[in-house]
Amino acid sequence: MTARIGVVTFPGSLDDRDTQRAIRVAGAEPVALWHKDKDLKQVDAVVLCGGFSYGDYLRAGAIARFSPVMEPLLEQAKAGLPVLGICNGFQILTEAHLLPGTMLRNDHLHFICRDQKLRVENAETSWTTDYTAGQEIHIPLKNNDGQYVADAYTLDKLEAEGRVAFRYLDFNPNGSQRDIAGVTNEAGNVVGLMPHPEHAVEPLIGTGRTDGLPFFTSILKKLVNA
Repeated sequence: MTARIGVVTFPGSLDDRDTQRAIRVAGAEPVALWHKDKDLKQVDAVVLCGGFSYGDYLRAGAIARFSPVMEPLLEQAKAGLPVLGICNGFQILTEAHLLPGTMLRNDHLHFICRDQKLRVENAETSWTTDYTAGQEIHIPLKNNDGQYVADAYTLDKLEAEGRVAFRYLDFNPNGSQRDIAGVTNEAGNVVGLMPHPEHAVEPLIGTGRTDGLPFFTSILKKLVNA
């Protein structure tokens, strides 16, 4: 049976088709979910993709967090449903309090788009088991509100519990505290990061490498072996 992974489209999403393709390349079946859907169509996992949901009005992800589709997603994520938030999806997950911290405007106050070097810090989440801890990868990055911040207690807790999933290397592109590029919840089923792995699944596009593909093969293997 083919694993079914939902991809939510909000008004202003722009990476939903790329994410669906990445899922297909990994060998799973992408399922389109609309922001007004009140059920998740019995998918096995969900990706909140990148973009500028609702034009980033109020704050990035602040309005999308209250979309109808988020009600079943919140309930099922807390019950163990694997959820990946990419860029704007990461912002939505923090606004929904599925992940700690929040995202602010980049410290240099400019949109940034570049190939970004990362280090994998946690290779035990639902989305990272095809990496190894300490592995260095290159993933495209594009954001305006990508500065990850949290209070000192939360940051120390994330570090102590191994919940920093990815860290920027060589260059911090947005001023994120402790060079944090992505985090996970305590259970490891919910992961958020600012870079875009869906743009690095085929050598023809993105970085010219496939460093983002293990996100999607990791979750596929978890679902198939569940």
